[in-house]
Amino acid sequence: MALDNRKKQVLQAIVDDYVTTNEPVGSKTLIEKHNFTVSSATLRNEMAELEKLGLLEKPHTSAGRIPSDKGYREYVDSLMHVDDLSEREREDIASRINDSVSEVKDLLRNATTTLSENTGFVSLAMTPRLHGSYLTQLKILMIEPGKALVVVVLSAGVVKDKLVRIPNFLTQDQIAQISNEVERSLSGKPLDEITLITLASSVKESKIPDPLLNQVLYEAYTAIKQADKLDVYLEGEHRMLSLPDFSELGRARDLLGTLSHDGMVAGYVNEIEADAVASGRRDSYMIRIGQEISLEGLEDCSFITTTYKMGDTVSGNIGIIGPKRMEYSKVISQINFVRKTLNDGIKKLSE
Repeated sequence: MALDNRKKQVLQAIVDDYVTTNEPVGSKTLIEKHNFTVSSATLRNEMAELEKLGLLEKPHTSAGRIPSDKGYREYVDSLMHVDDLSEREREDIASRINDSVSEVKDLLRNATTTLSENTGFVSLAMTPRLHGSYLTQLKILMIEPGKALVVVVLSAGVVKDKLVRIPNFLTQDQIAQISNEVERSLSGKPLDEITLITLASSVKESKIPDPLLNQVLYEAYTAIKQADKLDVYLEGEHRMLSLPDFSELGRARDLLGTLSHDGMVAGYVNEIEADAVASGRRDSYMIRIGQEISLEGLEDCSFITTTYKMGDTVSGNIGIIGPKRMEYSKVISQINFVRKTLNDGIKKLSE
């Protein structure tokens, strides 16, 4: 859509004002706050043209205009400028994300908390899709007779553990033997290719009776497959309820109803990520606005996501769910820097 310079200026001014005030913007306000040198009548005509183009909407109770979903889209695609964070802001975010970190999930929890507190919106982080990862280590550690800890280490630097039940009759030496044989046989094998059959084949020379051995193998198999489970961290749902955009009971109920199903939200993020890959368009961040979001309850929201990396092939997502009426440039600059901080932190953990 080609807009002339004045229409661009009017649309940008209306978006900026509406984001700040949550009030429809009229021609008088544009002249007073943005130093337009044309008359109110000329501005009203420009606003009417933008409304015809579907970029502005006119609430029934006001003579002013507000941005439509299409108007926000034009704004973020063509008019928005994303500024870098200040050095102080970068230092604050980095220190909070890297505080008390020993594994990747600590980084993700800190990142969601930091993003939500800084923006006042809902933040989201998802662990990487690990199906392309491979097993590097598997340890089965006896805790006490009948109980063991299965520790799975993946190529992406992710460590997952699971407390399991094992036959009381197995000794620590027998458990260590099973653990060593499985690791020796399956180290370097992609997770997708690990089955109960491959596990059984890895210990086919074992002298341990099959009934005892099979129970341990099943628990190890379950732990390996759960290592590929997608974990979702959501933070800040309560913050959205304090915003005037969700003061209506129905809107708040619908929003919280959707956010309570984190698996549904994660599935949607995976879906838009897959669409981006299929289309060959992988921007540094992705924005879905209002009706572009195919999740019931988020029609009044914008959803901004980006991808962080774990190694060369494995990636996860972080994002923000907030009102359409948000300071997009500020939120995007925060997400971009959080992504960089996560990438750096994950790299350090894997060294």
